Amino acid sequence: MPLAIRLAVLPAEGLVPGADASLALAEALAAALQQRDLPAVATAAPLPLDWRLATVIEAEGGRRRARFSLLDADGALQGSFAGPPLPEAAWRMAGPALPPGLAAAAAEGVERLLAAAQGARLAMPVAGGGPRRIRLLPIRGAPGDGAAALPARMREFLAAQGFLVQEAAAEAEFGLTAEVTLSPPRAGQQVVELQWIVTRRDGLELGRVVQVEAVPAGRLDRFWGDIAYVAAEQASGGVVQIIRNAEASSYPASAPLAAPGPGGGLLEATAAPAVATPPPR
Repeated sequence: MPLAIRLAVLPAEGLVPGADASLALAEALAAALQQRDLPAVATAAPLPLDWRLATVIEAEGGRRRARFSLLDADGALQGSFAGPPLPEAAWRMAGPALPPGLAAAAAEGVERLLAAAQGARLAMPVAGGGPRRIRLLPIRGAPGDGAAALPARMREFLAAQGFLVQEAAAEAEFGLTAEVTLSPPRAGQQVVELQWIVTRRDGLELGRVVQVEAVPAGRLDRFWGDIAYVAAEQASGGVVQIIRNAEASSYPASAPLAAPGPGGGLLEATAAPAVATPPPR
């Protein structure tokens, strides 16, 4: 448990009929959290120091989506995420609880939000106090669910290193985005080039982490899965190094810091704008 808190799972709001059904949904979610050793309790009356997990069921055409929001004891939003849109039939079959598998997936997401909150609290102080803040900008060019999976995994690894990752520009000291380029299929393979771009608050580019890897053709057309995890895990260290280099000197160094990625792909971190290494033939 990353934080010494009790988590109050509030009754769901939205398309859940009746107070009893709303609380039953909260109880199903609290049970899934308890299975992950998180001290959660379903209640409509949280204690003053409880953190809260709010669930809203949203309608999307003929489907429903559950959105989960984590709030601290002061009511400040610590993060949120949404489950997949599911057909009405799945919700009807589940009755007052969540559809099968959704509670476990939601519990995993809540655990990640709590870990990110812990990382922010352990962050190194800056001149103005508080953790370093990085604005995570949209990913460009990623097929499939890469535009969602890549920033989600990068957020986790940066939070674990003490950074507060946010989508808003307010108080952010650095910006981070990524560009994905995928080569045409050749002999059943495609080369994916991923460039993580670190900028200063005023937009000045501080450096790039460049990753190049061959994958089976079409592998990234739908779900990135473990590839997004490994890419973010490898690249996060380079992103942090670029920021440290920039903070250590008023003028970014020009010499690149290069290291091979564990999966055989190139991992190159530079404190000045980098030129991507051509993909292997």
